[in-house]
Amino acid sequence: MTLTISNLQVSIGGAKILRGVDLALQPGKVHGLAGESGSGKTMTGLATLGLLPHGATTSGRVDLAGRDLLTMPVRELNQVRGKEVAMVFQDPATSLHPMLTVGRQLTEHMRHHLRLDKATARAKAFELLGKVRIPGAEAALKRYPHQFSGGMRQRIAIAVALACSPKVLIADEPTTALDVTVQAGVLRLLRSLCDDLGLAVLLVTHDLGVMSAVADEVSVMKDGLVVETGPRERVLRTPSHAYTRSLLDALPGETA
Repeated sequence: MTLTISNLQVSIGGAKILRGVDLALQPGKVHGLAGESGSGKTMTGLATLGLLPHGATTSGRVDLAGRDLLTMPVRELNQVRGKEVAMVFQDPATSLHPMLTVGRQLTEHMRHHLRLDKATARAKAFELLGKVRIPGAEAALKRYPHQFSGGMRQRIAIAVALACSPKVLIADEPTTALDVTVQAGVLRLLRSLCDDLGLAVLLVTHDLGVMSAVADEVSVMKDGLVVETGPRERVLRTPSHAYTRSLLDALPGETA
């Protein structure tokens, strides 16, 4: 399923946060969205799913199979969130509920969106933990998020996002605060899930090194605008915009 963002604009309290963002996510492809902190990357993901703070105003279009998510009634949008478009948030320590078991968090929205009975939902949760490479899945279902490492929590958050078999996945800085070995494992997981499940993935990150490892297409944001988009090798090796060049110059080594 293709998701297309056209001229997306977001204002909060009179300040324009996004100034006309254009992106196109394709099935089976990872689209990297890079830029400095405050450039509007996370806001783009949140706006796509209608998760903006109170008082925010939007314009433009977010097209999912001919439907505009920006103008969709909340009740209908609630059926899209998690089921057709899912999001992995930056910090699984806060996005996962500390008082609910992993099994409960995996099965709850499966039962709501997919109308599965308890046993079927639990069997699918067991399968999902295996898919994201959580060892001892049966025991893991009974444990709480704080009983896992940061890397394992991020894998669980990805499993929660995949629970209802969405076609589009937005991953917001999924490797932040992870050491490089764990980071590499999470990136390999995202890449393999994209390939195996045909997901359209938007990978939000400030790290162009992450982009070089996993993205097919790269867009670079600055001050609420996408200033450059293209295939990974072209953007990271021969950028056409001075801002992209400055980001690359700040890196310690090769990126593509």
